[in-house]
Amino acid sequence: QVQLVESGGGLVQAGDSLTLSCAASGGTFSTYSMGWFRQAPGKEREFVAAITWGGGLRYYAGSVKGRFTISRDNAKNMVYLQMNSLKPEDTAVYYCAADRYGSGSRLERRDEYDYWGQGTQVTVSS
Repeated sequence: QVQLVESGGGLVQAGDSLTLSCAASGGTFSTYSMGWFRQAPGKEREFVAAITWGGGLRYYAGSVKGRFTISRDNAKNMVYLQMNSLKPEDTAVYYCAADRYGSGSRLERRDEYDYWGQGTQVTVSS
């Protein structure tokens, strides 16, 4: 059983940067591909970014490509989402998720993931 705890959310202005963190425990972190998803009010949870278990491949939603960067530190059991040039439409609850040995485009699917965190709110004001 893997537990995931997100942190780093908050209220920022458009154009600002923010880094989200996700701490993992209870499993062999290096065997899990990790993803970030987000859910805005009244909308479905959507894929944001993912990184493979070895850290060699990264995937991004088109809406965040070039602005967001996902990274991981297997020694610390952490995954990060660096968010730059934030826009009001980035406002959402951001969730961290884990998928054992996940790879490829499947990492963009919510149902691919085995474990989820509780989420952290990001609000971007205009």
